[in-house]
Amino acid sequence: MLKGKTAFITGTNRGIGKAILEEFAKNGANIIAHARKETDEFSQMILDVAQKYQVSITPVYFDLADKEAMKAEVKAKIFDKAIPVNVLINSAGLAHGGLFQMTPVSKIREIFEVNFFAQLEVTQLLLRYMAKCGGGSIVFMSSVLGLDANVGECAYGTSKAALAFFAKTLAMETARLKIRVNALAPGLIETDMAGQMKDDFSKKMLENCALLRMGTVEEVAKTAAFLASDSASYLTGQVIRVDGGMR
Repeated sequence: MLKGKTAFITGTNRGIGKAILEEFAKNGANIIAHARKETDEFSQMILDVAQKYQVSITPVYFDLADKEAMKAEVKAKIFDKAIPVNVLINSAGLAHGGLFQMTPVSKIREIFEVNFFAQLEVTQLLLRYMAKCGGGSIVFMSSVLGLDANVGECAYGTSKAALAFFAKTLAMETARLKIRVNALAPGLIETDMAGQMKDDFSKKMLENCALLRMGTVEEVAKTAAFLASDSASYLTGQVIRVDGGMR
């Protein structure tokens, strides 16, 4: 489904980002795999995936909060080597829960820096380059917690809400560049992030889920692959819920 495309994916060392990396490779995409830092485990993982699916995987390393490091790494690994980018998947993010009155505004700023502003930095850095490569698809990772109001989501939820609205706005601006922009809004997914939730909150989310189960990272990854593919050629400016029918 993605053969002939090159996808830049953030946060590929674990969780949803890692699942997206494997799903894209399975579908024939070459990949630029972002992680915050290089480790033996990560290096072995991308080597195994590349060999398994016979695709090229180029690692890039930078902290999303470090704008200058991001620019330097992307220039050296992508721009200078003229590696095309057809797909951008912004999947990295930080989790946080807490009542507004108990959350310092500095913490909310910290969450926004990674979950919102860093995504904008990556996107702005690659947008013009993607247009020169003939256009493509951008997918942001929002959340149902950014669409449905919940207690304790003054930082994480609002950052994901901002990301969902930004995706819709950017889609209107980039259509002329032949770049489609959409966002995914996962529900309760089996990840380390879900494990950080309080038991009563995750239990309530499950009770409000029509399928009465947590989703898998693979299910989110398959939806991302569809949005990145030409099968979704008339789909832009949308926020797609992958939540098992939450209400």
